[in-house]
Amino acid sequence: MVEIRALTEADRPWVTEQVTQRWGSPVMVTRGQVFDAPMLPGLIACADTSPCGLLLYHIEDGACEIVLLDSWRTGQGIGTALLHAARDLARQRGCTRLFLVTTNDNQPAQAFYQKRDFHQAAVYPNAMEMARILKPEIPEIGLNGIPITDEIELEMGL
Repeated sequence: MVEIRALTEADRPWVTEQVTQRWGSPVMVTRGQVFDAPMLPGLIACADTSPCGLLLYHIEDGACEIVLLDSWRTGQGIGTALLHAARDLARQRGCTRLFLVTTNDNQPAQAFYQKRDFHQAAVYPNAMEMARILKPEIPEIGLNGIPITDEIELEMGL
């Protein structure tokens, strides 16, 4: 059983540690915007009182952007539970759209979101050139040896 709860101030050091360990730094970049991930609002998934997933988001202009979704236990419904909680939260906050940005190499993420009613809204060719200026830790080559060049925006209407 997975419990989803809101991120608290007490969780911020843990978030900093997890995001830095799993993503190279606490900085997240999407569409040229820099986020200090540990300062974002978020949701934590816990199983047996231990954290097993994290979702960070940003709400602006009636849209909720998922800045980070990460699960430590794949294939157990944790990412889906976090995603559903974020969708419900976005609706409660009056958002009309839920979206995220991933990279062109991240085909597993694209499939994950498309299976959960997201569709491709935009492609930003060569966006990773600017992203690397803002976050140099982003590698040139990604999953399956694919060069990381573009950002792909996926969205769900609410």
